[in-house]
Amino acid sequence: MPSTLPRLVASRGPARVLRALRTDLRSGPGARRAYAALVALLAFTAYAAYALRMHASFRTTGYDLGIFGQAIRSYARLALPASEIRAATALAPDTPFPLLGDHFHPVLAVLAPLYRLAPHVELLLLAQAALAAWSVYVITRAGGRRIGVAYALSWGVQKLIGFDFHEVAFALPLLALSLAAYREGRWRACAAWAAGLVLVKEDLGATVLVLGLLLLRHDRRAGTALCVLGPAAAALAVLVVLPHFNPSGDYTYLANMGGTDTAAPSGLDTKTTTLLCLLLPTLFLALRSPLILLVLPTLAWRFTSSNVMYWDTDHHYSAVLMPIVFLALIDSLDRRSQPIPHAHTAVLAVAALLATALPLAEAVRPAFWRDPPRTWAARQALALVPDDARVAATNRLAPHLTDRTTVYLHAPGRPDARVDWMVLDALDTTFSVDRPNPSQPGFQQVYEAEGYVVLRRAP
Repeated sequence: MPSTLPRLVASRGPARVLRALRTDLRSGPGARRAYAALVALLAFTAYAAYALRMHASFRTTGYDLGIFGQAIRSYARLALPASEIRAATALAPDTPFPLLGDHFHPVLAVLAPLYRLAPHVELLLLAQAALAAWSVYVITRAGGRRIGVAYALSWGVQKLIGFDFHEVAFALPLLALSLAAYREGRWRACAAWAAGLVLVKEDLGATVLVLGLLLLRHDRRAGTALCVLGPAAAALAVLVVLPHFNPSGDYTYLANMGGTDTAAPSGLDTKTTTLLCLLLPTLFLALRSPLILLVLPTLAWRFTSSNVMYWDTDHHYSAVLMPIVFLALIDSLDRRSQPIPHAHTAVLAVAALLATALPLAEAVRPAFWRDPPRTWAARQALALVPDDARVAATNRLAPHLTDRTTVYLHAPGRPDARVDWMVLDALDTTFSVDRPNPSQPGFQQVYEAEGYVVLRRAP
């Protein structure tokens, strides 16, 4: 009996069979994995290059990159994470702040072995780029090249890459893997990946709960496990762990809950803009998938907070929403009995248009890669500080010292008995309207250039 291939050749002709085989190879699982890997590699390269350049040009900050740098350094020394920089806004500014009293993010400890091998704060930026690129790979495999590129360019991911390092980077691949498994009907794999979210940040327990409720329709055991794990982990973190480690004995951010828009009528406008920006990249098609329900917990705590920074599209707060809305988009498109013509192309076009105003657009400008005189002056100033020194630094200088010194955030107008060195940027007014004073009692100036000043305690 003749095989299938000869029969096809005989019935359709060799040319038609070859065209069909080429199409199958290009669209098969192997090809999709290869395309996904390529898109993820390109995304990692762009993310890493941008983040490292931002750091090299002194556009990262002590608050937050320096804080996380001190956290990883603590873990690498087999100690609980603590930060002298975070203490600047705490009750006891002279005592390292226990970071498990700020946010519950034990997942950071997985970076400690790498930091022991390469003790440089840039490791955090590379890790964040890799975690984001991992989620790009998962979403490209699930939705194809154009949706994968659109996700890689999405504003929430770019805002994460453009603002230092944050623990929520770990949530991106976990969410992407979990929701991809959900779409494929691998319910227990979905639950397993989602369970890791409770180690990323305390608020993600609510997201785990919502996913558990969705899973109950398909796998009662997996859904029940998440419905129990999510709230239990969040309650344990917020009511026990965080108050235990926090010097004030409570969970600081609960005081921000219950904020209203009465302080300014623009509050509702800001939140509406954030919602529109969240759904526009998916052409609002994400609303047709039940997976979109997973955005509600994050939006709830952000929009009910009195901290206006949580309301808008800046910083890193929307990064965890990006895998959700894009997997919801993919799920929505797959659920349709009739495909929407050119939907993938339209999603990519919107992403490309929005990307022109996002952080990575800076990287195409030659000036981004050039060092002005101030950058060289900053590097010379930092080189004067000896290893293992105790130093006070202004915000944009601090993360460059966390690997080899004990760094405190400089407080303008406050005598500093904790340190023997000060490295100040006279133009940095991050935490005060007052510029740092280059004349400090008990210190002598050893360097001054381009607004940077280095002071050493007088003998």
